[in-house]
Order: sequence, then C-alpha cells, then structure tokens
Amino acid sequence: MTGKLDLDPVLVARARELARRAGQPVVDLARSHTTVSVERAVLRLAGVSGADPDGIPWVNRLVDAVVADVGLGHGVAVPVFDALAREGITDVTLLAQKAAAGSVRFALPSGRSATAARSAARSAARKAVGAGIRRIDRRRAERERLVKRHGDPKQRPWIYLIVATGDIYEDIPQAQAAARAGADVIAVIRSTGQSLLDYVPEGATREGFAGTYATQENFRLMRAALDESSKELGRYVRLTNYASGLCMPEMATLAGLERLDMMLNDSMYGILFRDINPVRTFVDQRFSRQVHARAGIIINTGEDNYLTTADAVDEAHTVTVSQLLNEFFAHEAGLADWQLGLGHAFEINPEVPESFRLELAHALLARELFPDAPLKWMPPTKHMTGDVFRGNLLDGFFNLAGALTGQGILLVGMMTEAVVTPWLSDRDIALQNVRYVLGAAGGLHEDFVPAAGGFIRRRANQVLGEALDLLERIGEQTLLTAIAEGTFGIMKRPADRGKGLDGVAAHEADYCNPATDILEAAAS
Repeated sequence: MTGKLDLDPVLVARARELARRAGQPVVDLARSHTTVSVERAVLRLAGVSGADPDGIPWVNRLVDAVVADVGLGHGVAVPVFDALAREGITDVTLLAQKAAAGSVRFALPSGRSATAARSAARSAARKAVGAGIRRIDRRRAERERLVKRHGDPKQRPWIYLIVATGDIYEDIPQAQAAARAGADVIAVIRSTGQSLLDYVPEGATREGFAGTYATQENFRLMRAALDESSKELGRYVRLTNYASGLCMPEMATLAGLERLDMMLNDSMYGILFRDINPVRTFVDQRFSRQVHARAGIIINTGEDNYLTTADAVDEAHTVTVSQLLNEFFAHEAGLADWQLGLGHAFEINPEVPESFRLELAHALLARELFPDAPLKWMPPTKHMTGDVFRGNLLDGFFNLAGALTGQGILLVGMMTEAVVTPWLSDRDIALQNVRYVLGAAGGLHEDFVPAAGGFIRRRANQVLGEALDLLERIGEQTLLTAIAEGTFGIMKRPADRGKGLDGVAAHEADYCNPATDILEAAAS
C-alpha cells in the first residue's frame, strides 16, 4: 500500500492498463482518419492566413476547394503543393485566394511524372510546415526564457481567474488588474457557441456572447499585455484559452504560434456537452495534443463538467475513469505528466452528510493517482443558490480542500455564481478569499494524512474500485459504445451522429500529413 490513502499499487497499475485497453482502439481510429480541421491546421502551419471579405478564413476556402476536387482522404498537402508548382507561385494564401475565385483546380499527380511530382510536393509541404513548427519551437523557448527571467509564482496551487467581456480591449485591462490582485493564470472564456463554428474568426473582436471570440489576433494582444504584467509583477503570468470544438487542431496550432501557456483540451467534452461527433473529436484531439506537446502547453481537461449533470457522489468514479483515459490519450500524443492539468471539481451537494470529507477523499484520490500532474481544481457551481454569503463560505471550503490535497491549479470561485456575470469587485473579494486560505493554510498538504482505515481512505478506495469495475465493462464493450450509452455525464452520444461527422475521412493509401510526420518523429 502506498501514499496517504493506502491505494493498492497493483490496482492502480490495473486501472492504467484497463484505460490503455479502452483507449487504444480510439487511438488506432484517430491514426487512420483525418478531418477538415486537421488539414486546415496543417495549412496554417504552412503559412495560410487571413480571411475573405465575408470573414471566411482563406484556409477554409482552400481546404473546401481541395475536398471538392480530390476528396479529403489523401490529405491536402500534396494537392496544394502540387498546385503551387503548377501555378508557379510560392504564396499559399495567394493560392487559396485563386482557388476561392475558381481559377485553380486541384488534382493528385498522375501520369509518367507522377512519382516525381508527388515527391516534390511532399518535400515542399514538409519544408513549409516545418517552418511553422519551428515558429512554435521558438515561442516555447521564449516562454522558458521569460519564466527564468521573471520567475514562477511562489506558491502552489496557481491561482486561475477568468475574464470574458466579449471585447478583447476590455478584457486586457481586466486581466492585468486580476494579475496585480494575485491571479497567476488568466483564462479568456470564448464566446458562447464558438465551439460549434467550423472556422476560426479573424482579427481583434469587440463583440461576443458571454465570452470573447478566440482568434489569433486576440491571442497575440492578450499575450503581449500579460508579458507587460509579468515584467511589472516579477512573475510570469500564464494565459489560457480553449482548444475544443470543431476547430480543436487549429486552436492548438494558433496557441502554439502565439505562446499561450494552457489550453482547455478534454478528450470527451465536445462529444458530451456540444454533441460533436465522437470520431471527429478523437481525431482532432490527438492532433491537437501532439501540437500542445511540442509547444510546451499545459492542457486542462473537463471532468468537472460531468458533475454538473451527474451526481458528484454516485458518479465520482466516472471522473476517475475519464482522468485515466485522458492521461493515456495525452501520453500517447506525447504530452508529459507536467502538462496534464486533469480536471475535477468541488460539486457535491453541501446538504449531503460529510460532504466536505467526501470532497477531500475525491480530491486526494486524484492527487495520489497522478502525483506529477498539475491537477486543475474547479469551484462549486451546481449548488450555488444566489446567497452570496453562503457562496463565499463554500468557496472558502473549496480553497481549503485545494490546499489540503495539494492541487496544482485552482480556479477562483465566485460568490455571485448563479446570480450575475461577476463584477470586478466580486473578483476582488473572491481573490481575497483565496489569498487568505493559501496564506493561512497553504502548506497543510504536508500535514494532512487521513486516518488509517478512516472515512476518507475508505471512500477513496471505494471510488477507485468502482472505476476499475467501469473500466472492465468498457473493455468488454468499446469506449465508443460506453459513450453512446451515456456512461459519462449521462449524455448518450452515438459514434454515427453528431456535428462535424461530414468533415471526417478515412486515410487513403497515399495519405500525407507532414505535420504529423514531423511531430511523431520528434516524439519517438
């Protein structure tokens, strides 16, 4: 038996093996399919940028034109770079503009010179995409220099705070004010519904719905502003956005190019809560995580969302199963343990007897199962009633649980949850709550050891046992079947339905993706 919970290492190893067995068929599926967003990400790495007068990105125009002429299953790299050679141009964005105007057609090299033409197109595509990946490498090295220069926050967990006005130019001063008040990580929530857009908007945006559109220019503006704050405060302030939805691979690519530090990137969130097709999601997720691994970005997973729809006590084991699956998928894509911000949440009904002890058991179980991961601890939302005094007290208990169980990333809870979008004054009070708890009890993790044979140890081992049982059942079916039957978050999502399925294709024998080739060669 090991650690603070007397977890049986044989059972823990068994759980990881079962997660591998459940996840491997999904990985195999992802390795043999592509999506329109994966192909658009490849072209973004190759240099395609900008949008047409209607706001449709040129990269969408280009991929749509290729798919119309030759289909998706070959990948877009060879048709695009073969067309560049035939047209005698070098600018991929210009090619996209010509394709949108109907003046360029795409084809797969054929005839006596097909082998040479295909080889030349592959070589040119690899060179262009490689240049984009080297840009990501430079941004990662830049982050490492800035962290060394300014330093990391002195305490763990890192304090994670959300801004989202809809206007990037209003978000910036709010983010900088939050950093001055103690926030270590700034997350800019996306506009409602952006995850269902099959394109990435362009430029700086000043309108949004309960959030701010995620665009490359908005990423650049916020990163530059937080670099100023890092210099002012003497600690590196991290920036978070979302690599989820129908444009997951592109968001990951843009985040790498603009030096974001964390990205929301769960393996099943889009399936369960946005009804995005499971195959589309898993294919997009694998590519996005390969980019995150290369960029040195910490992913945040979304298990906390399960507990907003399912009971946080009865379904606690589904969170553990999802964490184990997310870990397997992340490792397979090349992410290291320090990049795994596995999610969980303080969502047990406070009226349940011993609710706080149950929360401690669940949180400590995650900490013990994933000792090297910077776990992301999410505040209460489901049982916030609008009573701001009760809400502030619940957030205090949440903060204390985070300190007691050694969480790595703590999202600041708002006492006005379920009442209004937080005012700046609400954030100040919430940050005051966090600072007090971490200042007064930040080191309690080293002292907190649950009693042998006591309630917390028994509960944690019970949840692990239930997780093992569920993983066994998934192994007897498939993960896709389990998702279809509503195993996670009580949402039933069949693999042959959902948004974005028409943007998925199986690889043809000659499929070419230079980005995947480069990323996998570096990871091997």
